[in-house]
This record gives sequence, C-alpha cells and structure tokens, in this order.
Amino acid sequence: MDVAQITSVAIFLIALAVIISEKVHRAVVALTGAALVLMLGLMPFDEALTHVDFNTLGVLFGMMLFIGVVKLSGLFEFLAVECAHLAKGDPWRIMLLFVLLTALLSAFLDNVTTVLLIGPMTLNICKMLKVNPVPFFMTEIMASNIGGTATLIGDPPNIMIGSAAGYTFVDFIAVDAPAVAIILVVMLAAFYLMYGRTMTVAPQDVSEVLTLRPADYVKDRRLMSISIGMVAVVAAGFMFHGALGWESCVIALGAAALILLISRAPIDQALAQVEWTTLVFFAGLFIIVGAMTATGVIDMLADWLVNVTGGNVFLTMLVLLFGSAIISAFLDNIPFVATMIPILLALGADGMDVTPLWWAVSLGACLGGNGTLIGASANVVLSDISRKNGHTITFAQYFKTGFPLMLMTVCIAAVYLVLRFPPA
Repeated sequence: MDVAQITSVAIFLIALAVIISEKVHRAVVALTGAALVLMLGLMPFDEALTHVDFNTLGVLFGMMLFIGVVKLSGLFEFLAVECAHLAKGDPWRIMLLFVLLTALLSAFLDNVTTVLLIGPMTLNICKMLKVNPVPFFMTEIMASNIGGTATLIGDPPNIMIGSAAGYTFVDFIAVDAPAVAIILVVMLAAFYLMYGRTMTVAPQDVSEVLTLRPADYVKDRRLMSISIGMVAVVAAGFMFHGALGWESCVIALGAAALILLISRAPIDQALAQVEWTTLVFFAGLFIIVGAMTATGVIDMLADWLVNVTGGNVFLTMLVLLFGSAIISAFLDNIPFVATMIPILLALGADGMDVTPLWWAVSLGACLGGNGTLIGASANVVLSDISRKNGHTITFAQYFKTGFPLMLMTVCIAAVYLVLRFPPA
C-alpha cells in the first residue's frame, strides 16, 4: 500500500473508532474526516462531490420533512391508542399490535422517528396497566429494525443500496419483504413464549386504558385527513418510481413539497423535525469512503474478498450476510454499508453476479442492528426513554435476549436467500 492508501484507511478507521466511542458527535467526526481527506489532497473537491450520494440525502431529507408535517396532526398517537382499544386492554394483545404497528411504521418512516412516536405512548399505557414496560420496549426495538428491513426507505442502508444498485421500492418489496414477513411471524411466536404467557393485569387497570379516547389525541383533523391521503400517494409513488423513471429522492422531495403546500403547515416547525446532523454525517461519510475508492483501497478489498471465497457467489453471499449482521450488531451499519457498496460495485465490474450479494448485505446489516443495545440508533433512543422513566435496560440484559434472536433471524434470512438464489 502506498502513502495515500494508508492515509485514507487511517482516516476511516480513526473516524470509526471515535464514532464508536461516542465521545464526539458522529456528524462532527464525519465532517472532520471529510475535511482531512480534502486538505491532505487524497482527492480534489470536485471528485469528492461525485462520491456523495445525493439521492440518498434527498430521500432522507424529503421523508424527514414529510413526517415532520404528518406528526403535527397527531396521527401516530391516534394509531397507538386505537391499538390499545382493539386489544381490549389485554397486555399481550397490546404488545402484539404495538409490535406490528412499529414494524409497519418502520417500513415507511425512519426507525428513530417510529420509536420516538411509539415509546411515550407505550410507557403511558404500561403505567395504566401497571406492567413492566421493558419487555414492550425490547420487542419494539426489534420490530423497528425488522420492519425497516422490508422496504427501500425503511432503513438508511437500504436507501444507500437502492441508490447504488439501482433497485426500486418494488424490488425491495419483492425480495426483502417476504423474508421480513416470515421473520416477523417467528419473532411474534418467540415474544409470546418469552412474555405473553406471563402477563396479567387487574380488571380495573384494563378499564382505565379503555377510557382513553383516540379522538382526544388528534391535534388537527384537517391535517390528519391530508396526511392519510398523502401517505397513500407517497407509497404509490415509491412503488412506481422505477416505471416513471424518477429517482426515489424525487418522490420524497415532491411529497414533502406537496404536503407543505396542501396543508399550509408552518415550514419552520416542519424543518425543525429534520435531523440535520444525520444529513451532515452521511455527506461526510460518503467523502471519507470515497477517498478509499479513489486511492484504490476498495479495489484491493474486493480482490481480497474474491480470494477468500474463491469467487464463489453462493459462499460470498453467506459470508456477507452473517458478516454484515455480526459487524452491524456492534458497529453502526451505515459506515459498514458505505464501505461495502464500492466493493460490490467493483466485484460487479469484474463480472461477478452481485445481485444476491446486495440482498445479503441489506438483510444482514438491517437485521444485525437487533444484536446489541448499540446496534442501531432506534435501540439507543428507546432504551434512553426507558431509562429516563426509571426502567433501565442494560447492555447485558438486552444482549442475552437480542443477540440470540438476531442470530435466529439471520439464519432464517440465510435459508430464504439460499432458496431465492440457489447455488449454480
């Protein structure tokens, strides 16, 4: 390796280590790393911009803005209380419906937004029922990561993969969603065996939950009606964006603009919901990884992967699936996927059939987030909500449940991929 290659790898590894330490905000780390790449002349500014995936940034920004408007209606709180009523106050049924609601919302919203909406309502209902909210939070953490695996927009790694590989919303529904459906059914059975059979609630506490009126949580009826219609429009837009010849960011940005125009929602309140630090983090990370591409490090890693697996697509698929899951359980899956994308592009340029590999990385990186309490941002956010309300979820406590269940889901995904992409 030459000096430029060693430097690009050093910047990436140091940035990753600091991100893991959580001593410095990850957006600051990414921005600093990108600045070093440019100042050290690893590539010129114009070339650095070519490595920034503006489609991914556009999808994230558009959906954050769109959801920022929808949140003002109270739609998500309404759905949570409605679930409690449908369950007739039964704690297991409430857990079941909250898991399904979390998984469904996570397929179309980012995971952090989903758990921020579901978490406080879960806590409120658990207080009324006088049940421990920790099992609810743990199942919702896992549901958010599983649900986010199903679609193009459900989890940032999928947005990145879809943009790089040219996969559409329909492609993710066709390939990832069936695996997610199977995994979710198995996980619900596991949750029932672990928690559902032992939940008991006093009749008077059930009655208190049933006194909640979903309508009381509607903040703006007109905006809620608009939001429901727009959610359907957005879903249709993502399903057909490939046929229309539009990038996925066009759908997200267009949806954000349209709902702002129709609803007349305050733009400053909607913009306040945008996670600007996340967008900065992505932009900086793309440049850091781009430096390794520009200096030839990514090509070297691609050659190494081919040598290790002998160029066998089937073996490479399984290595990437389990490797992605285990690494993503302990490290942020976004830097990992950002590193894998140019490797897979390089393998594809060399003539390897990389289609199964893209889906292996997608399933592995997204499902792997369930392995530990730091495996995904949603895990950290929901465990923090639990801790602040007097119900601490420790790393070891979560690991004992989450890691074995994560491995089980990845094994299911492995069987699914083998059946979907059988060896030649």
